[in-house]
Amino acid sequence: MANLKEVRIRISSVQSTQQITKAMKMVSAAKLKRATNAIIQLRPYATKLKEILGNLSANLEGSSSPYIEEREPNKVLIVVVSSNRGLAGAFNMNVIKATNNLISEKYSEQYKNGNVSIVAIGKKSQDFYEKRNYNVIGNNNDVYAALTFENVTKITDSIMAGFKNGEYDRVELVYNRFKNAAVQILTTEQLLPLPQNEKAEETNQHQVDYILEPSQEEIVKELIPKSIKIQLFKAVLDSHASEHGARMTSMDKATENAGDLLKALKLSYNQARQAAITTELTEIVSGAAALNG
Repeated sequence: MANLKEVRIRISSVQSTQQITKAMKMVSAAKLKRATNAIIQLRPYATKLKEILGNLSANLEGSSSPYIEEREPNKVLIVVVSSNRGLAGAFNMNVIKATNNLISEKYSEQYKNGNVSIVAIGKKSQDFYEKRNYNVIGNNNDVYAALTFENVTKITDSIMAGFKNGEYDRVELVYNRFKNAAVQILTTEQLLPLPQNEKAEETNQHQVDYILEPSQEEIVKELIPKSIKIQLFKAVLDSHASEHGARMTSMDKATENAGDLLKALKLSYNQARQAAITTELTEIVSGAAALNG
């Protein structure tokens, strides 16, 4: 009977876990809807801004903007966008692995010289790199408490100021791009300087004849910082939606696994119960036969 008691305790424990995972799935589904709406609304704006910037800068040689200045990448900053919480499958570890691969494959010499710095957006990446003695700059874990363009822009402003002052020669961005609830695409982009290949791609597009005021140079100077800020904000929104999608999928799978485990435990419980009843009947029959004998 001790085995029956243990199985009953396990069944009760798995049922409680299943209720929790099911509730977390529903919460993530509700949050995913809001996060998806935010990134879907931003993407057309970000795409159009990049298109306009490409058209304006196509015929603009030698722009004086400091954010397109190509330098030897002796000092590198990597912006890692993760989440503050776990229980989202491999969501956070995939970003961290992608960052580690980027460092080892592209910036190994800079890392050996101590010239690789990390800006972590999210507690999981912050804790990971701090424990491993990376040069982690600042603490941006509170950005998810109020995920607005103004709050993310504060991070972008400090990064742009560091690049402009020569503290970093290149800034890379690593995050999960949202595709759907089940699929998140690991993405690595160059944030600074503004990639020249993007400008080249836009040059090949149909040129639009804009009426410009005050001048093309002044407008490009204004649009380049704005484009950089939008790029980082879009990455954070993408990651935020991907987090809830990954958590919803993970909790859905956990709920299914709990259901399968419950079936196996109930079968085991019934088999043990039947075996106990059979043993008791056998003992009663044997005892009655002994008395009759």
